[in-house]
Amino acid sequence: MANPEKLISVRSAFQAALHGWYAVHQRKLPWREAPSLYKTVVSEFMLQQTQVVTVLPYFDRWLREFPDFPALAAAPEARVMKLWEGLGYYSRARNLHKLAQAWVAAALKPRTPAEWRELPGIGPYTAAAITSISFDEPAAVVDGNVVRILARLTDERRQFRDGTEAVKHFTPLADELIHGSHPGTHNQAMMELGATVCFRQKPLCLTCPVSAFCAARRAGDPENLPRLKPKVIEQKTVTRVWCVDAGRLLLRRGPAAAKRLAGLHELPEAVDLDLKPAGDSLLATKRRAITRFQIVEAIHAVAPTPALRSRIAARDSLEWVALTELDHVTLSGPHRRWIQELLGSVPRPAGRPDEPTRTATASRSSCERKSNGSNGWWPHTPRRRIW
Repeated sequence: MANPEKLISVRSAFQAALHGWYAVHQRKLPWREAPSLYKTVVSEFMLQQTQVVTVLPYFDRWLREFPDFPALAAAPEARVMKLWEGLGYYSRARNLHKLAQAWVAAALKPRTPAEWRELPGIGPYTAAAITSISFDEPAAVVDGNVVRILARLTDERRQFRDGTEAVKHFTPLADELIHGSHPGTHNQAMMELGATVCFRQKPLCLTCPVSAFCAARRAGDPENLPRLKPKVIEQKTVTRVWCVDAGRLLLRRGPAAAKRLAGLHELPEAVDLDLKPAGDSLLATKRRAITRFQIVEAIHAVAPTPALRSRIAARDSLEWVALTELDHVTLSGPHRRWIQELLGSVPRPAGRPDEPTRTATASRSSCERKSNGSNGWWPHTPRRRIW
């Protein structure tokens, strides 16, 4: 039976063990070196739903171009989105941009969690992280890592409907455990413990600094906690179009009002063009997961016929982008990779100086070029369709 009161009763000893370990074993991360409010804010936005190893190069580039709130606030949104390209969850970039503008414009700068939650993109976790690290506010962070740690420390066996319910359940305990400590250190130590020791699978219990306080370890099955109701995974199938005409690739631009992909470019879907591509036009099949969706995306080669060109011209969301200009538009991360793979696997047609030489890393399958007798060209069926 879960017993959070027992853990609270030894709070000081728990904090000493956790903080002592963190002082010695914390990772060297750029936002921890010469820390600042701005670095903390940027890192917290980037780390939402994203691993540290993925964030590191983005954080470095971001700080070089936008070293502080005023520089970010003054930047055009298109440039902000371009630097975020490939990091995913693009609403984070827009909210971070808006936050910088609001912060610069504010006569009184926010300090408390409640004040920070008034800013774009800031929820309870991010507000707690920023204010505890930067202002010593005693606000505990509670995310999946912290839920996992607290469920195991207290041997909580109940099954939660989802992560949101689990966070709500463990927040009072997290708030109790942060009292009497340096809040920023405590929160970062909890994050570090979840990221480097208390793994979801195969936790490193033998080297855990707080194993003496862990009821689930004494029970012998920490891997079984926390208990969350399995997610219902939905399957989706998307048919994409690969169409090149006179050295230009057809792309679809997300509408400005879109929640996820506003202003971002992707390969268009067949439904955008009222097409049903033939089975033998398949170039590649890609698989990815977004939240609860498992998505299979089939990319088909389509010839730029006069009728198709007319259809494209009538749709504002579709545009031709010169192959030489692809680096200057903002593509979603998966589509950037797919386009590079397809271009890298196709030899340049002779006599077409307007197209760049394909120098991308070779993909796992090669494609043949198929001429359609028009100004267009496109890779044809690869020997292996999934890579």
